[in-house]
Formats: sequence, structure tokens, C-alpha cells
Amino acid sequence: MKNRIRCERGSSGMTQQQLADAAGVSRQTIHAIETGRFIPSTLLALKIARVFGRTVEELFQLDDED
Repeated sequence: MKNRIRCERGSSGMTQQQLADAAGVSRQTIHAIETGRFIPSTLLALKIARVFGRTVEELFQLDDED
């Protein structure tokens, strides 16, 4: 699964910690999502999308392998 979290965070000037606080997770979780080592739950993906005012589909895309 690919994601645009780092791009969105950079565009909004938000740190990993700020996003983590807004989504109710640790900074390490945000880092793991950004690097593709962790796939968020539906609930967490929805929370992150809400923080950026985007849809889940705008932030997360399936790979061909998925």
C-alpha cells in the first residue's frame, strides 16, 4: 500500500508529532505508516484523512501486489 501522508504533512507544515497527536497515536506509528512498514486500521486511516480534510482514497492507494 502506498500513501501520501508525508506529502500532505509537508504541505501543511505539520510535524509527525502534531499528526500523531491529532490522530491519537504515537509519532512512531506515523513514521511507520509513512515508510510503509505499518498499514493503518480503517479507523486510523479515516482519522488521518479527517486531519487533512481529504478522503482515504486521496491518501492511500493499493499497490499492484495488494
